[in-house]
Amino acid sequence: MKIERFEDIASWQKARELTQIIYKHSKGGEFARDFGLRDQIREASVSIMSNIAEGYERGGDKEFRQFLSTAKGSCGEVRSQLYVALDQNYIVPADFNQMYQMTMDISRLTSGFMRYLGGSDLRGHKYK
Repeated sequence: MKIERFEDIASWQKARELTQIIYKHSKGGEFARDFGLRDQIREASVSIMSNIAEGYERGGDKEFRQFLSTAKGSCGEVRSQLYVALDQNYIVPADFNQMYQMTMDISRLTSGFMRYLGGSDLRGHKYK
């Protein structure tokens, strides 16, 4: 499949879904009043999407891989913050498990894409 725009990238699509869920869970109750955690987990989830998009738009494969690496790091940051939200009873275990699994899926997809770009002869803006 040829990727024509960053919105075509599976990991970006999943990161968008994750961000929607994080915003939903963090906009009410005690979670919403924990400004530090609320803002940090939101920023980290948005960072996943943003780094995938920005890396793609830069147009070079090596730079793109670096941005993908940053996005992958943000997956770990969200995962860690989910534990805090769970431990503070801001989210229930089922919601924790759903979001945790989403971060794992995004991380796996991102790693696969990084490996693909590293072994590919593609050097331009359009990635197959």
